[in-house]
Parts: sequence; structure tokens; C-alpha cells
Amino acid sequence: MSPTPPARRLRLGLPRRVFSQVLLMQVAIAAGVAVLATGLFLAPLSKQLDEEAMRRALAIAQTTAQDPEIAEGVLNTPPTPGGPVQREAERIRRATHAEYIVVMDWRGLRWSHTTPGEIGGHVSTSPRQALAGRQVMEIDEGTLGRSARGKVPLYDARHRIVGAVSVGIAYDSVRARLLSAIPGLFAYAGGALAVGALAAWVISRRVHRQTRDLAFSDISALLAEREAMLHGIREGVVALDRGGRIRLLNDEARRLLSIGDEAVGQSPDAALGAGRTTDVLAGRVTGTDLLTVRGQRVLVANRMPTDDGGAVATLRDRTELEQLGRELDSTRGLIDALRAQDHEHANRMHTLLGLLELEMYDDAVEFVGEVVGDHRVTAEQITEKIQDPLLAALLVGKATVAAERGVALWVSDRTRLPDRLIDPRGLVTVVGNLVDNALDAVAGRLHARVEVELRTEGRTAVLVVRDTGPGIPAERRELVFTEGWSTKEPPAHGKRGLGLSLVRRLAERQGGSAEVDEAHGGGAEFTVVLPEALTDAGPEPDTAPAFAARVAALTEEEAR
Repeated sequence: MSPTPPARRLRLGLPRRVFSQVLLMQVAIAAGVAVLATGLFLAPLSKQLDEEAMRRALAIAQTTAQDPEIAEGVLNTPPTPGGPVQREAERIRRATHAEYIVVMDWRGLRWSHTTPGEIGGHVSTSPRQALAGRQVMEIDEGTLGRSARGKVPLYDARHRIVGAVSVGIAYDSVRARLLSAIPGLFAYAGGALAVGALAAWVISRRVHRQTRDLAFSDISALLAEREAMLHGIREGVVALDRGGRIRLLNDEARRLLSIGDEAVGQSPDAALGAGRTTDVLAGRVTGTDLLTVRGQRVLVANRMPTDDGGAVATLRDRTELEQLGRELDSTRGLIDALRAQDHEHANRMHTLLGLLELEMYDDAVEFVGEVVGDHRVTAEQITEKIQDPLLAALLVGKATVAAERGVALWVSDRTRLPDRLIDPRGLVTVVGNLVDNALDAVAGRLHARVEVELRTEGRTAVLVVRDTGPGIPAERRELVFTEGWSTKEPPAHGKRGLGLSLVRRLAERQGGSAEVDEAHGGGAEFTVVLPEALTDAGPEPDTAPAFAARVAALTEEEAR
């Protein structure tokens, strides 16, 4: 015979479902509140009933003491069960439904009592206060048990205290009134509990729909997983509520946007300021994989609306990819410059070889001098006007590329830039982008020309790049500074349309501006103003001749 399986133990505890837990807790709270409210009501009610009983006893005692027969009897008759004082006191007691009326003389001897055998004896409680002329209300114990008492002095016709009157109201009647009020209180408490239970059920149903019947432990686990996921992924996540305010930022979003926890609760406009990044987060610019620039970072943003009217935006950092793309473009530009120099160098070598073979030695010497002089003149012209080595080297290289492409790159006579730049690399980025765009705009046109002007006004640097290209229509002059906008075909490594946007961003970061207008005689004229671009120090030693000499020496060595 198989053994009987052990009986399962009953396991008591909260149910797992959120609906059941919320309903149970709210019903328990409603019941607790009802019981507490009933208790808080009964306590003052009991005190109020005691007060009413004592006042009633005092009023009966006052009425009895004002009866002239009572004072006259105490003065002129002995304390006997059949005396006038006992008869009058019992009459008043029966008329008022008091428990007892005790009349005593100034010695504390009873002249009346509910029990006739007690007449003539001393009272059980002290009448000192009443005999002293004071009225007394109290709850006390006597020979007839616990009662609400009232004691008053007894005066004769000449207003002398000759005794006292003590009246008692049975405490059982007070308790009976209190108990009779309890069923009504419980009825009200039960009604309140029923309303509370109904409200709890309605709230629980709403919570059930919103939590999708998950247990609290499941919700807690989901929140923990969400926190770990948000702060662990390498994408920035920004959550916005239905009012468009930021309600969540993960660590990567704080890093990419350069903001802190103080941004939570603010709108993107207040937290980030005006710009394309703000427009994307606020939903004013729509689309997928939107390019935006925040500081020196290039970001790819996507925004997804949520069911509650808010939205979640994700941000990916493309700065490194864009830097690689720019480096690739720079490398291609360098290769083009080297190819141009190689092609030009080969032609010059062929020319020099021909002159030597023809034994035209004087002409060969003159030709070499002209070639070296051209390179030296170009380097000297640039370095005399631009004393920052990085910018000078950039423009010398761009001049070589321009010459290969049949474009005249000219540095304006108004150009003067000392070697006191705070951020020379930033200005190199601005100049490089503008010159590249200008070379692309004039490529293949007759009398193609690009002019660069760099001047200072105090600590402010002003850059102007003019070209003889087709120009930019007035309606598109703001559009060219938008991320992702370009008239050229995108390269293999990514999207175009970031160069001019970075130029404006770099300028605005320093409190400056970047604008485009029509150049004199046609073409485009880009103007970039960079306030506080130079240090406060005085003019540094002029390094332009030394730098020009180094450039010329390298050029002469190449020619040899």
C-alpha cells in the first residue's frame, strides 16, 4: 500500500498580482481609517456625555439648595427618615430621575439619602469644597457606586452656609447612552468602508491596466534591468514627457550633449539652447538618422514618439568617423598636391634637360632661378601676412592644389594675422573648409579666382573668403549652414554637408558668426567673425621671415 502523501501546508502571504495587492492594501487602509475615525469620535463623545451628566447633577443640586424648606429643615428638625428634609429631597429625586440627593449639615451629617438607614451618618466623600462656598462637578465613587456628581453649598435665609447638597447621576446611564450611539457610528463607518473599498477596486483596475498585471517583483526587476541597460549601452538616450520636458538622461547622453542632471525637468530649448540638436529632440525636425552637431561632436539622432505623448531620442557619436572622413579628404588633397607638384616638377626637369642638351647654360640658370623664385615669392607673400605656422602652411599647400586645378589663390593685401591665436587648430578647420568649398565652386570656370583675407580688430579675428563661382541664391544662404545639406555627391565614407555647419558651430561657440553674401563682381563671399580669438599679450617677435626662409629652402631643395 503506497504511503499517503503529506498534506500541503497552507502558505499565507500577499498575492503576487499587483491588482490583488493594491486592492487588499487599500481595503486594509480604508478599514484602518474607519476604525481610527470611530475611536477618535467615541473618545470625545464619552467625555461629552460625562460633562453633560455632571452639569445635570449640578443643576439638580442648585435647584434643591434653593428650596427654602430644605435649609429650614436642616436648621430646625433632626435628621430622621421621616423628616421634612428627606421627604422633599426624595420628591425632587423622583422628579428629576437622579440616582441620589444627599443633604448634609456643616458637620457632614446626612439629612437625606436614598437608603434611609444612612441618614444621620457621615458622608463618604469630603464636602469641604461645597461647605467652603464652591460648586463641584466630578466623577467619583460613593456608597451607591460610580456616579457623576454635583455639589453646591446650602444657604439659610440670611445667606449663611448651613450645609451642602450633593446630587448623583448613575454612571450606568452615561454608559448606556454611549453604547446606544455605537451602532449608529458603526453604520456610518461601514458605509465609509464600503465606499473606500469601491474606490480601491476602481483604482486597482486602473493600476491593473497600466501595469499589465505584472507583479511588483517583476516591475522592480524590469526597472533594475532598464537602469543597467540605459547606463550600459554606448548610445545616448533622452526621454521626454508629454510636455516636452526632459525626464531621463543616461550617462552617454550627458557626455554627448555636455549637460548634467540639472537638465532633467527642463525643455530641450532651456537645457541645450537654440540649434539643430534642440530641434531634433523637440520634434521640430523629423526623419531618421538625422545628422546634428553639438559642440565639436557630430551626432546621428533618431526620435520615436511614445504612447503617453512623450518621446525617446537616441544619439550616436559619429565624431570619430567624421574625423576619419576629414582625414581621408585631407590625405586625398595632399595626394593631389603631391601629384600636381610631381607633374610640375617633371615638366620643369624636362625643360631644364632640354636647355642643357642645347648647351643654353645661361638660360638654364635663369630658368632655375625663376622656378625657385616663384616658390619663394609665394611662401614669403603668405608668411609675411600670416605669422601663425599652421595657417601659413595650410595656405601654401592650398595654393599648390589651386594652381594644379587652374585656380588663382590670392591672399588679400589687407591680410594681417599675428601668431597669437588662442585656438589655431579651430581656425585651420574654418579656413580649410571655406577654401575647399571655394575651390570646388570655381573649378572649371574661366578666370577662376579665390581670395582669402584674414585680419584682426583688437582681439577679434575676421576671415573673408571670396570666389568667382556661381554664387549662392539669397533663399539658400542660410540653408548652406544646415547639417547634411550639400550640392555635391556624398563621398564613399559618409554624408556631406558638415563642413559649413562646423564652421558656423566653431564661430558661434566663441560668440561669433558665419555669414554668406554675394561677392563684388559675382560669386560668393563667406565672412566669419571670431571674437576673443587672440590673446591679450602684446605682439610676439615676428617669425614670418624665418618661416618663409624655411619654406623657401625646402622649395629650392626640391627644385634641385
